[in-house]
Amino acid sequence: MTHVDIYTDGACRGNPGAGGWGAVLVCRGVEKELSGGEPMTTNNRMELTAAIEALRALSRPCEITLTSDSKYLVDGITKGWAESWKARGWVKSDKSPALNPDLWDTLLTELARHEVTFVWVKGHAGHPYNERCDALATAYADSFKA
Repeated sequence: MTHVDIYTDGACRGNPGAGGWGAVLVCRGVEKELSGGEPMTTNNRMELTAAIEALRALSRPCEITLTSDSKYLVDGITKGWAESWKARGWVKSDKSPALNPDLWDTLLTELARHEVTFVWVKGHAGHPYNERCDALATAYADSFKA
């Protein structure tokens, strides 16, 4: 299985507000940047979208290390929250509705195709790829103001 390192970040100008996401995929020394956004969204939706779009960019199953500064994304998967919410019909343990079920469901589908290890890094702490993803995400969010 091919190994791919994926780095992702989401950004929002206001929450909700104009948002962007960025991802960098690294495979065998080759880097590919992806980015996008929405004119009215939330930061958490952009964090999830970054991971989804990065995984969708892969044409075949891969072994992946996905690095993000989003505890929402990383904990949602590694702590099993998203799977539990889905099993309960997108209801959290406190009986409140899970937010962003459409994106969580899509992410779980994409993850099922691959072997993924999640890594959390502190945001805005100098991690080169995290900073690069942040720049991609914020540039896209800012493009809606133009």
